[in-house]
Amino acid sequence: MTKLVKLQIGKNGFTPEFMNNLKTRFADKGVESIRVSLLKSSSRDKEEMQEWADKMLQELGKNFTSKIIGYTIVLRKWRKARE
Repeated sequence: MTKLVKLQIGKNGFTPEFMNNLKTRFADKGVESIRVSLLKSSSRDKEEMQEWADKMLQELGKNFTSKIIGYTIVLRKWRKARE
C-alpha cells in the first residue's frame, strides 16, 4: 500500500531542516510520493518554486522526479534511477 505524505513550506521558506524532514519521510517504508504545498506566507513566485523543486531533486538523487501543479510540488520516488 502506497502512502501519500503532505508537507508545507511556510514563512521560513526552503531550509535545511525542511530538506532533512523530506529525506526522513521518504525513508519511511511505503512512502512513494510527497506533496509539498507552498503557503501564502512563503514565496509565491513560480520561478523560485521551480528552483526549490530542482534543489530538492538534486539533494534527493536520481530516483526522484518532480511535478509542479499550481502552488504544489509533487515529488515521486521510483525504484530505478531516472535520466
